[in-house]
Amino acid sequence: MDIFIADFYCHQARLVIEVDGKIHESQKEYDRGRSVELERFYIQVIRFSNQEVENNIDNVIEKINTAIINRLKSPPWGI
Repeated sequence: MDIFIADFYCHQARLVIEVDGKIHESQKEYDRGRSVELERFYIQVIRFSNQEVENNIDNVIEKINTAIINRLKSPPWGI
């Protein structure tokens, strides 16, 4: 496994949150591969664009909260 630096990580939910700028438009395949690698360790990656965060933060927060609740309610890694 490569070493990855996540924008945000919630260990309890094993959830990575990425906020993607324009650079990610040219590295979609790399980002997909990175997500697949992290999923091997039951880590889910959710992505938001800079524009989503800047223009619709309430929706971003709602999606993050939903992801955390769902993962804690039914963790894919077992308890």
